[in-house]
This record gives sequence, structure tokens and C-alpha cells, in this order.
Amino acid sequence: MSKINRRNFILTAAAAAATAKPAPVLAQAPAAAPAAPQGPFKQPPLPFHESQLAPVIGARTVTLHYGKHHAGYYTNLNTLVQNTPYASMSLEQIIVAAKNDSDRRVFNNAGQAWNHELYWTMLKPGGAKTPGGKLAEMINASFGSLDEMKKQMVTSSGTVFGSGWTWLVQDGNKLAILNTAGGDGPLTSGKTALLGIDVWEHAYYLDYENRRTDHVKAVLDNIINWDVVGSRLKAA
Repeated sequence: MSKINRRNFILTAAAAAATAKPAPVLAQAPAAAPAAPQGPFKQPPLPFHESQLAPVIGARTVTLHYGKHHAGYYTNLNTLVQNTPYASMSLEQIIVAAKNDSDRRVFNNAGQAWNHELYWTMLKPGGAKTPGGKLAEMINASFGSLDEMKKQMVTSSGTVFGSGWTWLVQDGNKLAILNTAGGDGPLTSGKTALLGIDVWEHAYYLDYENRRTDHVKAVLDNIINWDVVGSRLKAA
């Protein structure tokens, strides 16, 4: 090829490359949704939208807390109970039986599944600020006032070392505050759970960092569904 022809070829190729349209990028198919847990235990739906507890609990915290942590307990539990007597029990029965059997993995996952079922249903965006009826009477009789009960719960939550829960429980004809570690709850001590605040870090860290007691106070002051809490009272 002559120098002139070679030069013309190079110029023509360069011009074509400059004006050529890039090849279209094919859109990737969305990732498949994770399969629903297989087994007897199903996670109940949230009673509110993930964003409705903000600013007390942010949407991202709720999404991770419910969609990852709480959901994970059901997935783990369904795997652990396969081909065991636990598979035909209720969560409450598993918690008591696994505690007696010293089966910590089953106990912790069943306990956390149950604890969170109570937790989500006691929260309500823009709910009543104060309890009424029998619950209000028992709070006043046991603590002197609602404010004093809240103060004691906040203080008690700050003493939980590591992960756990702070509960308002019914113990006969009185109310009391109870702390439990890990996935434990009031069932194993024979007390009735009325209100439980999750003090595992995943429940508050994105919103409050290490200010756990600020989180607990904000929850108690703003988003408790006192009607649900009162409905959990048992005849003494």
C-alpha cells in the first residue's frame, strides 16, 4: 500500500471511530428476591410503614432491624427445628422447652422472634402519650406516676451490659421493671411482658450512636401504643 493510500486509510478509520455510536448497554435483570423462609414459623408483617416511626426511629433502622435481624431469627429457627419436636410447638412453648433443655441456639432464636413480635406491635406513630384504665392505675400504684416509671426504665436500660431488653412486666397484681440478656425475656421467669424496649445496638445505633438511654426515653415518650400494652394485662 502506498504512503498516500495508507494515510487516507488511517484518516478514514479515525473519522469513523470518532463518529461511531457506542454500543448500547443492556440492562441487567434485577436480582431475584430472597426465598421466603421455609418452615412453621412466619414473621408477622409490620403494623406500620418503615418510615412512620421517624424521627424517633429512622426508616433505615426499621428496615434493617425488621428486614434483616428479626427476619433472620425466623430463618435460623426454621432451620434448627427441622425434624425435631420443636417444629410442632408454639414460640412460647419452644422458649420454655429450649431453656430447660439448654439448647441455646434454639432458645435464642425463638426468644428473639417472640420478643420482636411484641416489640413491633407495641409501637405506634403518633399514639396516645399516656396509658389509661387499669394500666394507668397499676402504674401509679407500682411506681407513683408514669413519669417515674419511665425514669426507672430509662435508668435500668443503661445498666444492661451488652445486648438485651428492658421490660415493663406484670408480676401478679404489681408491675415491675425487668432486664434480660440476649434473647431472653419475661416468659422464663413466669412474668407477663407488657412493654419491651430492645437495647441491642441494631435497634438504635444508626439514630443515636451510643446514646442508648436517649433512644429509650424517646420511644417511651413518643411512640408507645399504650392500648396494646394495656391489653396484655392479665387478671391478677
